[in-house]
Amino acid sequence: MSEYLLEMKGICKSFAGVHALDHVNFRVRPGKVMCLAGENGCGKSTLVKIISGVYTRDEGEVLFEGQPITKITPAEATRLGIQVIYQDLSIFPNLTVMENLAINSEITAERKFVNRRRWEKTAKEALSKIGYNIDLNAKMGELSVADKQLVAICRALLFNAKLIIMDEPTTALTKKEVDALFTTVRQLRDSGIAIMFISHKTEEIFEISDDVCIMRNGKNVFAGPTKELTPKEFTFHMTGRELTDDHFVPKNISKEPVLKVDQLSLRGKYENVSFELRKGEILGITGLLGSGRTELALSLFGLLKPQSGTVTLRGKQVKISSPMEAQRMKIGYVPEDRLTEGLCLQQPIANNITLSSLKRLSGALGLLKQKDLVSDANIWKEKFSIATDDVRKLASTLSGGNQQKIVLSKWLSNDLDVLILNGPTVGVDVGAKQDIHALVHQLANEGLAVIIISDDLSEVVVNCSRVIVMKEGGIVGEMEGDNITENHILDIIR
Repeated sequence: MSEYLLEMKGICKSFAGVHALDHVNFRVRPGKVMCLAGENGCGKSTLVKIISGVYTRDEGEVLFEGQPITKITPAEATRLGIQVIYQDLSIFPNLTVMENLAINSEITAERKFVNRRRWEKTAKEALSKIGYNIDLNAKMGELSVADKQLVAICRALLFNAKLIIMDEPTTALTKKEVDALFTTVRQLRDSGIAIMFISHKTEEIFEISDDVCIMRNGKNVFAGPTKELTPKEFTFHMTGRELTDDHFVPKNISKEPVLKVDQLSLRGKYENVSFELRKGEILGITGLLGSGRTELALSLFGLLKPQSGTVTLRGKQVKISSPMEAQRMKIGYVPEDRLTEGLCLQQPIANNITLSSLKRLSGALGLLKQKDLVSDANIWKEKFSIATDDVRKLASTLSGGNQQKIVLSKWLSNDLDVLILNGPTVGVDVGAKQDIHALVHQLANEGLAVIIISDDLSEVVVNCSRVIVMKEGGIVGEMEGDNITENHILDIIR
């Protein structure tokens, strides 16, 4: 019996002459959690697609349970016990939990007629594998991301899974939901199932993984037990550079506030919220999901209308009735979900960067010239080091970190006074995360007033000169300077 469930040796894969994988070696032990880590574009997705049979390797050897596998197809991968849970979870949102759990089994068995009693039995069997209880008749589209994740895991277990691959499973989860998912992962591991956990979140990797494989530029640069690495070494292997968490210290805060919020309330969302924001500072607003932090931001950007209270901007009381009004008042907002709310993925990078600057770039007759859009976009591409050789390429071709830089560029080309960042580094890798933080520090030191809304406490501590903690719609604590620590914030939230 082989020590390894899956062993890959010298795997190569090229696309149009470009090496996506260059002699990669990869091994997964049964009953262990193996973390596959690396920055966006390092080759992780290509390796997963070879394991699951989506891609065919150009070179190399694959062994499963000690037996060589000549060619892997998706059907063969399923037969071997390999299941992949992708980020989109591959669910049918308009179908029920029961239907989502049973449909793959029905298709595999080539059944032509629906038998709801059989479907219910299949669904209950799936849920029982991890002791998970949920209404079988609930529509998948109405469930939380955490519940969808667990349903996808249960579905994978129906096929006698021996290796479950989880692709960035914690991206949209709260800390409480992540803890619940990790409990399930450990339960699966202890039952003998191997888990391949794809992530770039350092703290999660050290918490959940037994082994780690780190990739960079299509090659593996480290493979071994997680305990043999320190977080600093892990980050160096990921990025190829030494990263430092430089705490932001404001250099030039304005005497008068640029923004003042007084007793702002929206029933059921937040109540009697008051704070001031000055140019040159970065204010953090944190709290658990449902604390009202995002709804507050949406009100400041004109997407939600508060029922009472006042907003004063540059000494004048204002009513922000729409995003267009907010933009006119020099307020920008970067949403947490850049893919659906911040970007037009199937439009060129240049069009995305200049989207909020069309009035400035249009001529006397209101006409736009593509060369002007490209020229303006190239300025921001250089300023923010957006990794592309041509801003006429689609935004979808870029990594998460570079996409976030596009969203930032879109607003900063407007000469803002206030920039609101909601989850500014959600879904970006560690290198891009630090680049974005350094950029925000620079903007604040140039006089921009910044609000960072985040439940990533390390992000709040490193970047904010003052922090407001929200709970159940109200402000329950405020701290600044050396008093800003993760433990202090947690004590208030709890």
